Amino acid sequence: MTSHRIPKSDRLRLGLFAFGDFAFNLYWQSATLFLLFYYTEVLRLSVGWAATTYMIALVWDGLVSLAVGMWADRHRAQGYRRYLTLGAVPLGLSFMLAYLPPMGSGGWAAATVLATHLLFRTAYAAVNIPYLAMTARISADSGDRALVAGLRMLFGTGAMVIVSLGTVPLGRWLSGGEALGNSYFTSAAAFSVVGAAILLAVGWWVPERTAPMVEARISLRTALANLAANRAFVTLNAAMAAVTIASIFLSKSVLYYYKYELGDEAAGQLALAAMGVVGAIAVPFWTIVCRRAGARATWFAATLPAALLLGLFAAVAVRDTGMMRLFLVAIQLLLIGLHIAFWAMLPNTVEWGERETGTRLEGAVFGLATLVQRSAIGLATGLFGLTLDMIGYRATIAQSAETLEGLRLAIGLVPLACVGLSIALMAANPLRRRAHAELVAELERRG
Repeated sequence: MTSHRIPKSDRLRLGLFAFGDFAFNLYWQSATLFLLFYYTEVLRLSVGWAATTYMIALVWDGLVSLAVGMWADRHRAQGYRRYLTLGAVPLGLSFMLAYLPPMGSGGWAAATVLATHLLFRTAYAAVNIPYLAMTARISADSGDRALVAGLRMLFGTGAMVIVSLGTVPLGRWLSGGEALGNSYFTSAAAFSVVGAAILLAVGWWVPERTAPMVEARISLRTALANLAANRAFVTLNAAMAAVTIASIFLSKSVLYYYKYELGDEAAGQLALAAMGVVGAIAVPFWTIVCRRAGARATWFAATLPAALLLGLFAAVAVRDTGMMRLFLVAIQLLLIGLHIAFWAMLPNTVEWGERETGTRLEGAVFGLATLVQRSAIGLATGLFGLTLDMIGYRATIAQSAETLEGLRLAIGLVPLACVGLSIALMAANPLRRRAHAELVAELERRG
């Protein structure tokens, strides 16, 4: 069987490509970890409106991602790199605007927050989807793709550490110790400069090695029908959506749980950073497991102990900052394995779909996958906001014992249900070990 693995001398280009995820995660982790908290605790928006704004923006992000994916597929002969070089700077500027304190108050401020958030999500999708689609072009070898997935996760968790630890102190240092709201904007500006520079480098220097024959333009309806017929794609994305809901619900609860239950908001920021550090440490391990055992087996190796830990948290109250941090880093260690497995498998669904339908879709695969993920994140955010309302949460005041108990149970049970669902969905996924190499060989025989 012919090897599609690129020469070792060119692996540095794979590393540079993966480093692009560091740039995207400067934006993504900041929006995930701090933007909702910034809305409620700095801008003092109601938690219901803040969560709704966040959810709308993420669904919009997903819809734009699908549109960008379709556009990229229709113009793929021109390559995906140009989207990075053209969009890197506008993306950075839009991210800064998302943290710019709005002028005015009341409805005007709320509308401004929504508008800037939508602008950022639009710019993010316009650059991120072509970047993701490039993973099907830089190498056709599943081992290379697993390596890239692991490196991307390593760089992404590194960005998470920097964002979680550095957002407030870096912003205050750069702004001369000004108000908290200004420090968020200043750190966003710093992240934007670094992120734009990295994405420009990827766009300039990373080649697209596999460029399939350009086909006739495919309608959105046909593309969606072909993706729906792709069982590998459907089950993988449904399983990842369930995990995404679990992960986002859990991460958004951290600062609230530490602030109101444990009485130590600073320790919550350290816990987020610790999650990033342990994630970075775990990446090489999970990358090796994924390359040797296969991504599907990796999924089960991570989800089963995660379900056990979540069940224990729901059953036993944790009211110590150290124990809470230990629980969070253990969950993060396991979830990292799922993200590596997902990104290793997703490019492989391109060839699976090509064999099943006769049509190769790249941009549409990553665009729809992003729509599913963004919708899951929006759903998780909305669900978290609804949960806070249901348990009686009120911002900036001491919470009742009933509210705190409700928060603890939700942190354990909601992610547990989602992780259990992902296990069932992955059991139905056909991309078992060595299946991808066999289908690539079959496609080559077809010519």
